[in-house]
Amino acid sequence: MAAQAEVTDQWMQHPEVLGTAVGIDGAGVPALRVYIDRDAANAGEVIRNLPREVQGQRVEIELTDKFRAMRGNPHSGTSHTAKQTPPIQLGTSGGWSKDLANGYCCGGTLGSLVQIGSTQYILSNYHVFESDIVSGGNKTVATTGDPIIQPGLIDVNCNVSGAQTVATLVKKSSLPKSNVDCSIGKVVSGMVRTDGAILEIGTISKTTAGAFINQAVKKSGRTTGLSRSSVSGLNATISVTYDNECAGGTAFTKTFTGQIVVANGGSKFLNSGDSGSLMVEDVATNPHAVGLLYAGSSVDAIANPIQQVLNFLGATMVGQ
Repeated sequence: MAAQAEVTDQWMQHPEVLGTAVGIDGAGVPALRVYIDRDAANAGEVIRNLPREVQGQRVEIELTDKFRAMRGNPHSGTSHTAKQTPPIQLGTSGGWSKDLANGYCCGGTLGSLVQIGSTQYILSNYHVFESDIVSGGNKTVATTGDPIIQPGLIDVNCNVSGAQTVATLVKKSSLPKSNVDCSIGKVVSGMVRTDGAILEIGTISKTTAGAFINQAVKKSGRTTGLSRSSVSGLNATISVTYDNECAGGTAFTKTFTGQIVVANGGSKFLNSGDSGSLMVEDVATNPHAVGLLYAGSSVDAIANPIQQVLNFLGATMVGQ
């Protein structure tokens, strides 16, 4: 990590450099991974100017498209987009009830259940529940008390009457100032399973686990459903762009540190609409939560370490 710390700030002054992380090479040796915007006109020049080693650690180049927040603008088997009969399971389509503007509606994933004191909340992302910060296209902004619905507007033809209120927004404004992309909704009594069960995963552990390279992980989300992958990078510094409302303009670009990188070839693990999904260990029974997924590219997915999210909220996972 010392090699990464030495060069990351300098390298990321180049817009072609999207981030860095600690990974391993094909021989299983620790390497410094650099994520380069493959669509940038000067990508080749930037790559040629990067050193092959830093402090004796090999530098690995990974070409990727830009990392973006994975809010949606479906698959066979268990439906993650259908309206459920309450109490609902999580890992399902959902979002802010007023998430439409500029001719589009948006949404994401109601990922998991957390507890603060004796009260239960649905955990998702800031950009799924509360990122509408201008009264532009829809003439409103996200406010504490607003309904959180299931399924999300993108799965009910943008008509909120086709959805059900399962929680009410509690604004935490995690972005742009903190290092996590999270938000919560206070559960409406009787609308969400109190054991926090997640579609195709079931109940999880109430304790969490740290990430490690090559760790097998899975998630349950609105768009790609149940999907599996492995951790490919740790301690990542990653730049992500956020909109100010559904299909709106850029609100800010946030550089996160200490993030988890997961292999996402062809967006098969995480795709638009999967934001808010909980990433857990790929084990059969009561897996431990590892990260909160929020962004990615067609090559990599990005997660906040779950304990950082829980610490920010003052919450614990609901589980066994």
